Amino acid sequence: MTALSGFLLSQWYDLRDLGNPVRALIDWINGWGDGTTFHWVGYIVAGLIGAAAIGLFLGIAMLSLIWIERKAVSRIQIRYGPNRTGPFGLLQPVADALKLMQKEALTPLAGDKIVFWLAPVVIFIPTLLVFGVLPFGPKMTAANISVAVLYIVAIGSATPLVIFMAGWSSNNKYSLLGAMRGIAMAISYEIPMVLSLLGVVLFTGHMDLNGIVQWQQKYHVWLIVLQPLAALTYFISASAELNRTPTDIAEAESEIVAGYHTEYSGMKFGLFYAVELGNALAVSGIWATLFFGGWWLFGLDRWIPAWLIFLGKMYILYGALIITRGTLPRLRIDQLLDFAWKFLLPLALVNVLVVALEVTIWQENGISAGIVLPVFAVVNILLSVVLVVGYVQSFGFARRQRPRRARLITDTLAAMPQ
Repeated sequence: MTALSGFLLSQWYDLRDLGNPVRALIDWINGWGDGTTFHWVGYIVAGLIGAAAIGLFLGIAMLSLIWIERKAVSRIQIRYGPNRTGPFGLLQPVADALKLMQKEALTPLAGDKIVFWLAPVVIFIPTLLVFGVLPFGPKMTAANISVAVLYIVAIGSATPLVIFMAGWSSNNKYSLLGAMRGIAMAISYEIPMVLSLLGVVLFTGHMDLNGIVQWQQKYHVWLIVLQPLAALTYFISASAELNRTPTDIAEAESEIVAGYHTEYSGMKFGLFYAVELGNALAVSGIWATLFFGGWWLFGLDRWIPAWLIFLGKMYILYGALIITRGTLPRLRIDQLLDFAWKFLLPLALVNVLVVALEVTIWQENGISAGIVLPVFAVVNILLSVVLVVGYVQSFGFARRQRPRRARLITDTLAAMPQ
């Protein structure tokens, strides 16, 4: 039975791994001529197929996410949401896209036109490049590089530059202020996010995403159990960098403007809106890969297509971003930056120190993984709770005391000077 399963998994028609038909096509191309002359054709075809697959997936995903997010947030806010265009409002995203494409794309007369036009196009590049290294399955990665974690950090650091391009080229002080606020937030939360990724790399000894998934498969555990503080830090930091509610500080409190993309209209604004959804989906994919086993699901991936498992995890974790957007109040910029530098950064540093100590103990003493990993899981979960609760109570985040009974307006008026 095992031999038969292994044989089927390697056949081109086994769609449990969509890399099988692509691999068969590339092998066929490589077999042309003397077997070495046309290898370059195989590389080009593989790249084009990977790019087309990522583009098609993102196009469909963004349309679906617009509907899902608007429906979910509307239910949280006790309203209907899209329900007119198409059954259950399913065609509303298509109608919105057509409307945006028909609108006039305005350009400020005094702005830098080239940079202004480039910003909404260039901002899509980091999103596409991140999806290129996500492992949708054991052999379903467009570019399986050995330093994928470092690659993701480097690609993500390009987003603040594009935000500045949009704000500066608009020649609008509100757009520029919104861009600088977004850049301050991105830089502040980049540090704890990198430290959370460092904890994962230290624990697994891998910087490639497939290697991290296979490490979780080998030891039969999700890293969120072993690294709860790193998972929480990454989720909060990545959410802040997405510039979504409750951390959308590009829109100032005193001006009714949209931040760095205030001057954009038509489909150029639509690109900024779409890339926000694409970045949120990419963050969900990275979070699922690093902390929730990626395409692996405790042996069920032998029967259920691995790419379906990965997509399911990605959309479920995207639901967490929707819940935070629909339920949490919007934060001020000073609150957000204080939280990054005074709360997340110290906890992330402590987490890296603890992980380094645990890995050293594990490797130096040669303890069995079946013994040491459960101990590490219990210790890290308890330590995370103690650190978060203790830090909140010790450094000025104490809860405000509530009155013992409800105050009546008559009591308030009576206390006022006449």
